[in-house]
Amino acid sequence: MALCERDRVVLDIERTWWLDGRSKTEVVRARLRVSLARYNQLLGGLVANKEAEVYDPLVVRRLRRARERRRWATMGAQPASDRRPR
Repeated sequence: MALCERDRVVLDIERTWWLDGRSKTEVVRARLRVSLARYNQLLGGLVANKEAEVYDPLVVRRLRRARERRRWATMGAQPASDRRPR
């Protein structure tokens, strides 16, 4: 199933919100009329979406890496890809 307009707007916001000169919360409310918590839920759902990766691969892959780092941090470890060689 193709991305809906809202999903594309979510990815567009995530890619460029800091260029707007406002806080992320203000940008999200102005463009989507949802709370930042709801925006993050929508964004989290897009991370696993193949169509989202096709639409904006850099943002989706960055979000996947960040999610993986958070998961590893809760376990008190770090993924092999982040470890420095000795």
